[in-house]
Amino acid sequence: MITFLIFLHIVISIALIITVLLQSSKGEGLAGAFGGGSGISGAVFGGRGAATFLSKGTSILAVAFFMSCIVLTLLSQTGTATRSSAIQEEAKKQTTTTFPSNQPAPVQQPPAQTQDQSGELVLPPVPKDTTK
Repeated sequence: MITFLIFLHIVISIALIITVLLQSSKGEGLAGAFGGGSGISGAVFGGRGAATFLSKGTSILAVAFFMSCIVLTLLSQTGTATRSSAIQEEAKKQTTTTFPSNQPAPVQQPPAQTQDQSGELVLPPVPKDTTK
């Protein structure tokens, strides 16, 4: 269903672009490019018929475009709570690691810090790397 709505949204978008480009502007737009000032566009739509037909079409397509945007947004938000990426799944596995019931979970303790006579913090020395 989402695929069909996305396809419909694309078709509406293309039709809206075409109707906007066909409308006459100061330079007569692309409607004049199809046979001059009154050529094909004048024959098909009539003298003033092109402007009213295209403006109505633009209004209808604009409303359809906004409605399809809203529908697609609402449909995409309903499924986000159940979706998760592989990274989120792995993070969930790591945080929910179970420990044997007879041993408490390991607790990380902060490094021991001491103060010297001047009041500055002195950190313990860095352990040597024994893996080399």
